[in-house]
Amino acid sequence: MAANNTITLYDLQLASGATISPFVWATKLALAHKGFDLDIVPGGFTGIEERTGGKTQRLPAIVDDGEWVLDSWTIAEYLDAKYPDRPTLIGDPGIRPSAQMNEAWLWQTAVGPWMTCYLVAYRDRSVPADHEYVTTTRERMFGDRKLEDIIVGREDRLPQISANLEMMRTVLRENKWFGGDAPNYTDHRMLACFLWLASVCDTPALAEDDPLRDWIDRGFDLYGGIGRHPGLSNIFGLKQREGDPELFNRNPMANGLTSRNTGVKSTSGETARMKGEKAEV
Repeated sequence: MAANNTITLYDLQLASGATISPFVWATKLALAHKGFDLDIVPGGFTGIEERTGGKTQRLPAIVDDGEWVLDSWTIAEYLDAKYPDRPTLIGDPGIRPSAQMNEAWLWQTAVGPWMTCYLVAYRDRSVPADHEYVTTTRERMFGDRKLEDIIVGREDRLPQISANLEMMRTVLRENKWFGGDAPNYTDHRMLACFLWLASVCDTPALAEDDPLRDWIDRGFDLYGGIGRHPGLSNIFGLKQREGDPELFNRNPMANGLTSRNTGVKSTSGETARMKGEKAEV
């Protein structure tokens, strides 16, 4: 059992000390959700294998009273299995595949595109010893193009990325958390992506009044403000420019994905819109 309620976490950090990895962020949230104190082992991309005594080249990694556990999903499952008396992270086995689908959608829709907008800040904010590693690996990842060339045109991409997040807004307009009344590991995985965004965001990615802000702010405030590290940037403040797509849907209409059919009156407005008729008030 965790000695003194403390578990050691090997962090992946920027020069500011803020966590950069969304997978480490998910693990930090998971450990806090379980009520553990963290003994942080700091460091950047360089020297992970040396810091961990040859245990791994990738983070996160935790050590629980001498037991090493690797991989963010494995860590969450380990915590639930070893500490079932503490708040559950995953619970129903169906949560894992649905969470993985949601996370994969978010990576394809936003995280990957955001990466092309913030690669220079990603490098510049990293530990100085990591600059060459970040430059080399990320330029290779994006077709051997210079980081400075990859971010060109980001002012045109950011509004579209924001607009593409409407599916999240649809769900969160009717639900406090992806876990329902309280956050679960789905929330942690999704919030971790926005915490990563805050770690590299040198220009706003979302509108000041984005409906996602309520969930994001509450998520960053969880567990004593775990997502309020001073090295993180404000992700809100993206301005609508002429010719940009709407940054988010300001007049969402009810749709079959979330609305509930309670009879003719509950669906008459949507039916009228579909038929091109004026809805009765």
